[in-house]
Amino acid sequence: MTEISHPNATIYQIATGSKTVPETKSPLFPHDAQFWFETQRAFGAASYGASEFGEVLTTSTSIRSDSYDSWYEEWNQTAERIASEAANQLAHGHNISARDSYLRAATYHRASEFFLHANPCDPRIAIAYRKAVECYEACARLFEPPIEPVEIPYDHTSLPGYFHRVDASDRKRPLLIIHSGYDGSAQEVHNDGARAAVERGYNVLAFDGPGQFGPVHREGLTFRPDWEKVVTPVVDFALKLPGVNPQKIALMGISFGGYLAPRAAAFEKRIAALIANDGVYDYGAANLTHVPTGMRAVFEQALTAKEAPEVDKMIEATMQASPTVRWAITHGMYVMGAPTPRAYMAAAQAYNLRDGIAEAITCPTLVCEAEGDIFFKGQPQQLFDHLTCPRTLMRFTESEGAGAHCQAGVGRLAYARIYDWLDQI
Repeated sequence: MTEISHPNATIYQIATGSKTVPETKSPLFPHDAQFWFETQRAFGAASYGASEFGEVLTTSTSIRSDSYDSWYEEWNQTAERIASEAANQLAHGHNISARDSYLRAATYHRASEFFLHANPCDPRIAIAYRKAVECYEACARLFEPPIEPVEIPYDHTSLPGYFHRVDASDRKRPLLIIHSGYDGSAQEVHNDGARAAVERGYNVLAFDGPGQFGPVHREGLTFRPDWEKVVTPVVDFALKLPGVNPQKIALMGISFGGYLAPRAAAFEKRIAALIANDGVYDYGAANLTHVPTGMRAVFEQALTAKEAPEVDKMIEATMQASPTVRWAITHGMYVMGAPTPRAYMAAAQAYNLRDGIAEAITCPTLVCEAEGDIFFKGQPQQLFDHLTCPRTLMRFTESEGAGAHCQAGVGRLAYARIYDWLDQI
């Protein structure tokens, strides 16, 4: 790994020599980048025991391309089978086996409902959500020490989360607060950073904020751009947990969390270190990448118009042409409470770190960038360029197998580098 120093900044690039990776179609779902990315995500969960390669391969090769129903059916079938095996293992006192099986079943139940949100009333969504949580919490009870479910006071309700402890003592340790992004969950954070941090001596508080897995499924709470109003009560709650060093609280946001966490850190000064994995400077602008540059100003004005049939047609055509755009917009309507695709794209414009917000971050910040990111290409560099705090840009490349969004598929590689940075900070 090569370290390139600049005033107040460090850029890490991985030395790969002359090796290049030719552009090839994905080995599964070659015509659907979104199906393939979610499959990579499932494969990658194996790094920390939340999937098995063979189970993911068998399930994904049974799915019919372009069929959300087939996606649900195959993942649900796998999840039910593994959950049944877990229950039998637990009944016979095989606690380690049951723990591992419940963890994988939680991943598969969560995957099953991923593409169903275009119809929020689909009963399969609530069923899969409930089973995913039940399986994960059955698994959590079997860890040593147990992973503790928590409810964090927030407005007139609470936010669900989990407290991962290094051990049962009250020894003061650094705390890493982790939340996901647009479509992740506090359960998935188990394999997406939490257990890697625990292995390194960090206590971890994982949680879902409004718009994320728990709150949107439980109460229909949708995203809000002023994420500091979410993180501040989480920090208040964290300071009351056992074994927390109040001077060493770090925050990591994953995926869309690469916008949310920096936004919070700009205002919540009890955060001592920040990780944006991957970094996002302007989420609204990222949603306009499919709009021709010459039409962008007119398009943005039309987003909030009472009627804009030509823009509606353009969005619909793009959704039909791109599986990723189709999923991103239908899911965005679900998690932002937007009634139409155009309303979702209008709402997305509020999610940015412009007007000095990025510059207001004062704690040391790590911005991660994935070379082959299909969602936020160029956004990490923009965030990095606007930071005035001590900052590091960490690039992950295709040639090392780490170029997917948030380094899906190489968790051990990615978190080694990310947490080595955090250890130094």
